[in-house]
Parts: sequence; C-alpha cells; structure tokens
Amino acid sequence: MEALGENLETMPRVPLADEHVAMLRAIGSECSYEAGEMVAEIGDTVDTFVYVLEGEIEVKDPYSEARLLDSSLGPTQFMGEISFLNAGTYFLPMRAAKPTRTLEVPRVDMLDLMARVPELSDHVIRVFSARRRRQFELKNSNVKLIGADRDPAVQKVEQFLSRNRIPFQSLDMDGRDDETLAACNLTDHKPSVILGQDTVMDDPTPRKMAQHLGLDLDVCRETVYDVLIVGAGPAGVAASVYAGSEGLCALTIEDTAIGGQAGTSSRIENYMGFPTGISGADLVYRGQIQAMKFGTRFAMPRSVEGMSRREDGTFCVILDDGDEVCARSILIATGVQYRRLPLEGLEELEGAGIFYAATDMEARFCHGTEAVVIGGGNSAGQAAMYLSRSAAHVHLVVRGDSLAASMSSYLTQRLEADPAITIHYNTEVTELHGDDYLEAVTFSCPDGERRIDTRALFIMIGAAPNTDWVLGMVEVDEKGFVKTGASVGRETPFETSADGIFAVGDVREGSVKRVASAVGEGSVVVSRIWDYVDKLAAPASEI
Repeated sequence: MEALGENLETMPRVPLADEHVAMLRAIGSECSYEAGEMVAEIGDTVDTFVYVLEGEIEVKDPYSEARLLDSSLGPTQFMGEISFLNAGTYFLPMRAAKPTRTLEVPRVDMLDLMARVPELSDHVIRVFSARRRRQFELKNSNVKLIGADRDPAVQKVEQFLSRNRIPFQSLDMDGRDDETLAACNLTDHKPSVILGQDTVMDDPTPRKMAQHLGLDLDVCRETVYDVLIVGAGPAGVAASVYAGSEGLCALTIEDTAIGGQAGTSSRIENYMGFPTGISGADLVYRGQIQAMKFGTRFAMPRSVEGMSRREDGTFCVILDDGDEVCARSILIATGVQYRRLPLEGLEELEGAGIFYAATDMEARFCHGTEAVVIGGGNSAGQAAMYLSRSAAHVHLVVRGDSLAASMSSYLTQRLEADPAITIHYNTEVTELHGDDYLEAVTFSCPDGERRIDTRALFIMIGAAPNTDWVLGMVEVDEKGFVKTGASVGRETPFETSADGIFAVGDVREGSVKRVASAVGEGSVVVSRIWDYVDKLAAPASEI
C-alpha cells in the first residue's frame, strides 16, 4: 500500500544542481556556526531554508543532549521537512557538530523560487516528504503522550497528531521501561501530554497542541482572502491545490484533521493511480503538500461558527474563540459526519471504547478483543478488513439484508470470504455495557438478542451534513445538504443560491459519495471561483 513520502534510508542522495545553488546565492546570505552552536531550537518557526556549504549539522536528542541519529547533514544537503511549506515549527533541535557555514534563504523567497523552478521544487519536496515520513515512523519528537487508551482528552490529541502525520511518542501506562516509568512519575501516574523533558500540558486539547506546534496560524490579521475553503477533506484539499495553482489567495480551515471523513479510512483501493491502495489520510496529505507548495495556507483545528456578508459583498466568518476571517468568496467543503446512535451511555464512552475512525491508532486498542463495526458502506467494510489483522475477531453489523446497494462488490466478496469477520445482517446494536470503558454490546438480530464482549465499537453509519454554520445564507434541502446548480437556478453545478458561495463534495445535495468524485468537484469548481473573483472590483489583499 502506498505511504506518504519515500523511504529516506533507501533514497539516493542527490545534491542540488549547481545552477540551483547559484539561484539560492542570489536571494540568500551566508551564516556561520561554531561547533555546538544551535542552528534551530524546538518551537522555532521554520522560516528559513538552510543549505550546508561546509561543516556538519546534527539532530540533538531533546532529552539526553547527545546526537539523536547516526546520520547528519553535510555539504550539499539542506535542513527542513514539510513544516517548512506552512511556516510550522521545528519538532527537534538542530546544532552544528563542527564549525559550519550555511547559505540561508528566507522562506517566502524560497517558496517563490520553487514556484518558478519546478525541478528545484520537486527535489526539495521529495526530500522534505521522506524526512517527515522517517520522523513519523521513528516517532522522533519532543511530544510524548501517556495513557491515550484510558483518557479521551489524550486520545483526541493523539488522533489529531496521527491523522495530521505529526511525529509523537505514545506510551502505555502499564509499560515497565525506564522511559515510561519516568513519564509516569512526572505525571503522577495520570494520562497526560508531555512536552520536552518535563512540561506537562494542562487540560490537553488538539487546539493547544496546534498552538504549540505552530499550526494554529495567524489567519485573522488584516487581510481579505480571495477564497476561504471550509473543510479539508478530499474536495476541500483538491480545491486548495487548484486555487493555489491558479494564483488565488486561499485559506483552508479544518476543524479536526486533514482528510475529513476520508482520512478515517485505513485503505482506499478504488482510487485511480494507486493499484495497491492508499490510506485516506496519506492520499489527502499528499494533496495538502501540493497545495502548500502553491501557496495555499491551512489552519487547524479551527471551526467556523457562523457567517455574515458585508455591504461591499465581502464574506466574514466567525471562528471558535470569536476570531474573524474575511474573504471575497466561500467554498463549502465541510462534508458529512457519521451519525450517532441513540444509545444510552454513548457519549460517555466515546473515546473509551467507541470510535468513529479505523486507523493505526484505533487498531491497537483492538488487540485481544473482539471488535464490532456498525455500517454497510465502503468505510465500514474497509474498517472491518483492517481491524481483522489485530482484533481477535470482527463483527460487521448491518441493518439491512444485503451489502449490494451500499458497498463495492470487490469489498463485499473479501468480507464474506474472510474467516476472521462475521457479517450480521438484519441486526442492530441496542445496548452498551460498561461504566468508565466499553465492556460489551447487545445485538438485536433475527434470532433474538445476543451479547458480545468487546472493548472496541466502531460506528460508521449514515451521514449528517456539516451545514449549521451556513443556515440562512444558502438554501439547503430537508436533510441539511446544500442545494446547488439547477435546483437553485444556477448555470454551473457547484454554485449555491448565494452569489460568491460555492459547495462541493459530500455536503452538496445529490453528490456522489466517493473520494474520486469529491476530488473532481473540488478541482473543477476553482475555475468558476476564479471567474467570480476576477469580476469583482477590488483586488485581494496580499499576504
């Protein structure tokens, strides 16, 4: 299955071309560092492209102060990884291992150069992606989580980090190794988020973590964007790519993680170009990298609470915490969310045995237990297949008597042939058991009631559109999906009832609920947005 980035250890080391180095010299300046001098500290903004002319730069272990990795950066190599594109922060400290001389270029100038020289851009992004993959897989980070399996708040932070491919370490509170014992002593044996050597985050949330990592961008400075894209699922990210490539000043806001509902899919096999499959998170993450390369900015986790329109036609949205962002056009790409079941105790057990995604993080909670997946769509089917690798057994609960109408044929055939999976047709979950953590569920099936002992229930049913924030601004149908195109008297299929507001993807009435369809809609709508913005009198602010 495809994964983000190449394997850094097997990638051939290719220096920058001489003409590219000459271009760097034209817009950069030389800097010198003594042996042991810090080049970048944890939390520093990645605002400079650093190319090594001579000497050596190493990664410092934030805990022991020793060199963290066997490898280091020498002449013809450069610092950085994907966070450079979005002005993020350094996850690890970097220092000169010997007297070192570098060529350093401001980030904005480097991005401009990369936009003009695609060969240079391809090379840099390839290396950046491979480094992020290595950091993520080796868990090289100053962020430690302990007790994610016991505390919903810590688990939400872990979900945010994992789905956004941000490196972190996760420790089991029952571990007996020295690192875990030290962490438990630091946190008084309570589930916690630890930053650096000894800082414990109070009341951990994804938003606080984003602020720590520099992901919570200053999006509210005095500027007016050409287009504000709300939602970073496949449709929103595709629009982000094309908006940036067409020269629109664009900001994409996401309240959870890049990928949306598609990001919770462990494997997508019917998306063209990936014959061995790819996870939803990796697919959309690649799109985010493309979009950032073209200048689109991302802010997360931020949610839109409401929207208004000024007399001059400018749209202004209110974010959580009362921040305001304004744009000349709006693209609604908020998608849908899985519906909650009307079960007593459901909300209390969310994150404590009840999940709405099936990724690596959730799968590890299934070891030694039977897992239950509710749903009859492709996402539920892929979740059952993926979880069967780690769970003792997987029960797929389907309300109807067939999967033919809601699931791809190839996936249905695999589920029916897998001895580790049992499909329960004409069945519903009617009761949850457990106080602090899920212990069992009760099925109501044609043969009566049946209790299954489980510590992992995955709910993937139905779809409720995320449109509360646009009610009153655009027309929606009886289910809350945004009306577009001919149904509201518009010429193109993605225009809403309001001038300047567009909608794509699952949130749109009548859309095909497939990743490829969402990507197509997000790509196509940008040409219409460009036409709309181009006809407005005032130019967008520069950022």
